[in-house]
Amino acid sequence: MKLQVRINSIKHINELDFYWQTQDYINLLDAFNYPDGSELKPEELREYLFMSISDYEPEEAAAIILDYKLSDHLNKGQIQNISNEMLIDKIAEEYADPSLHFDLFNINQLLYKAYNGRFPNTEASIIVFELTGKEPFEKNKEIVLKALAQGLKDHNLVSRLFEKQLVGEVAFSDAANAIWDIKELGDNQLQVTTSKYWIEKSDFVQAEYTANIVFHEEEE
Repeated sequence: MKLQVRINSIKHINELDFYWQTQDYINLLDAFNYPDGSELKPEELREYLFMSISDYEPEEAAAIILDYKLSDHLNKGQIQNISNEMLIDKIAEEYADPSLHFDLFNINQLLYKAYNGRFPNTEASIIVFELTGKEPFEKNKEIVLKALAQGLKDHNLVSRLFEKQLVGEVAFSDAANAIWDIKELGDNQLQVTTSKYWIEKSDFVQAEYTANIVFHEEEE
């Protein structure tokens, strides 16, 4: 399947405004021993959460937030290790399980802002591009990543790490870990959110190109 790709814009940001919801802030306030979060105005929740977080040592605060968001995926020992490592390493980029990178990015950036930069800063990439084909196609994460990858430098991490997946030699379930969010903007435009660790602005070698999408076929 051949698709036409046109990159319109790429920017890097250090916070995603759709991740933390009002109820998350209320729940976290309770976790940090501020039980009346539900009585606060929505616009006050973040400020009060930051004040509550600042009463704790950074490692303690990290462990509390990790437990709140990822206790279904990490055991207490893993949470303790990550909470210590987050202060010195970009765990949101380096953690061995890429399926947790999205959550770890948002947790890290909340702590980064709460502690005024004591945690390493990590960034996300927002890519707006046009994707068109002669035949209808599903705008899923595999197709989107395969289309974007064909405009990247050969030494880009996606190109190197997923070499066989990109050409259809093996299944590409990891595409869901590298592409965090897709929004359709109309007029064939998509907005994709990923980590700067996976794709950054300087990785693109061309803004307009044809992508040949090849899918893995399971052997019978």
